[in-house]
Amino acid sequence: MTLLRKQKTALLVLEDGSVFRGEAFAGSGEVLGEVVFNTGMTGYQEILTDPSYKGQIVTMTYPLIGNYGINPEDMESAGICLEGFIVREYSNFPSNWQSRQTLKSFLESQGKLGVEGLDCRALTRRLRVYGAMRGVLTTETSDVEALLQKVRAYPGLVGQDLVRTVTCREPYRWVEGSVANAEPGSVPEKDEHPRVVVLDCGVKYNILRCLEEGGCEVIVVPAGSSSAEILSWAPDGVLLSNGPGDPAALPYLVATVRELLGKLPIFGICLGHQILGQAVGGRTEKLKFGHHGINQPVRQIRSGRVEITSQNHGFVVSPESLPSDLEKTHENLNDGTSEGIAYPSLRAFSVQYHPEAAPGPQDASYLFNSFIEVMSSEKKRAQRNPS
Repeated sequence: MTLLRKQKTALLVLEDGSVFRGEAFAGSGEVLGEVVFNTGMTGYQEILTDPSYKGQIVTMTYPLIGNYGINPEDMESAGICLEGFIVREYSNFPSNWQSRQTLKSFLESQGKLGVEGLDCRALTRRLRVYGAMRGVLTTETSDVEALLQKVRAYPGLVGQDLVRTVTCREPYRWVEGSVANAEPGSVPEKDEHPRVVVLDCGVKYNILRCLEEGGCEVIVVPAGSSSAEILSWAPDGVLLSNGPGDPAALPYLVATVRELLGKLPIFGICLGHQILGQAVGGRTEKLKFGHHGINQPVRQIRSGRVEITSQNHGFVVSPESLPSDLEKTHENLNDGTSEGIAYPSLRAFSVQYHPEAAPGPQDASYLFNSFIEVMSSEKKRAQRNPS
C-alpha cells in the first residue's frame, strides 16, 4: 500500500493580523501580494494565466478546484501570472478529454504556490467586509509576528506599475491563434481586412482570438511603444488591453493614448478603459475589494439592456471626473460604478469588463463587432478620399 505524503503546512497572514491555516498541494515557499477572491465556478486556468492578476494572491470561492485539469487551449498568456493560489479543496484526478496535466503539476512547473484547506468562506467574507488586503502566503515559517511585519512593509498595488512586468518585449503578430514574427518586412501589405495594433498592457489571448475571428489582422506591441511607433504600423484601429496594477501609475501610457485620440478608432478593455478615461481628463480610484468573477450585471445606459459580464479589476474610473461631453455608456448594477464610456467625436470607446470572457458569459462579444465596423467604415472612407 502506498502511503500518502504529508503536505507542508501553509499560513496566510493578512495585514489586519488575520491568520488562516492550510496545506500546500503544489510547490512551497513564500509570496506576498494583494489577496482577492474570485467567484467563478469554472475558469481557474484562465484566471491563473490572466496577466491582470499579477501581484495578487487569488482565492476561489467555489469549493472544488482542479477537477478538469489543464489544457493548452485555455491559456490566456504564456504562463501563470498571479503570485499564489488558494482553494478550499484540490482535486488531483482531473476528468476532461482536453486535460493534459493536473493543476498541481502546472503550478509546480511554473514555480507557483498552491494551497488548500483554508477556510475560504471565512476569508472571502473578511475580504468582502474589510476589502482586499495585503497578505503573505508561506510554507517557510509559522512565526506569525515576523510574517505580519513583512506583510505590513509590503507596499501593495497602489502606485505600482506592473504593466512593465507583463508586457511583451518586442512586437509580434497573432496569426491562426498563435504568436508569429513581426520583424520589419515580415508584415504583409495591407488588404481589405482591418489592421489592429494592440497595445499590450497584459493582454489576454482571447482578445486576440476574438479580433482574428472577426477578420482583423492583429499586431501586438509593447506597452512602452510611442504613438509614432504605433502609427508606423499603419493601423486602422488601436486596442488598449487589460492589465495589472494601478492605472494612475501609468502616465506614459496615458500620454501615448492622448496623442492617438482622434487619429484613428480606439477600443479599451479593463485597464485600457482606465487609461482612456485618464487620457480624456478623468481620474481613477481603488475599489474596496474589486470585481473578480463571471457574473457581474452591467446595464447599457442608453437601451436599458442588462449584460452578465466577466470582470477582473481593482480600480475604476471616477464618473464625476469625466468631461461633460463624454457619454457614459454602461454601469455596474451591483455598486453603480463606471463600466463604459464613449467619445463618438474621437471614435473612442471602452468598457471596464471583459467582452472576450474566457472565462465567463459572452453577452458583450458584440463590442468587437462594433469596433470592427467603425474601423471598416473609416477604412472605406479613407479609400474613397485619399489624402
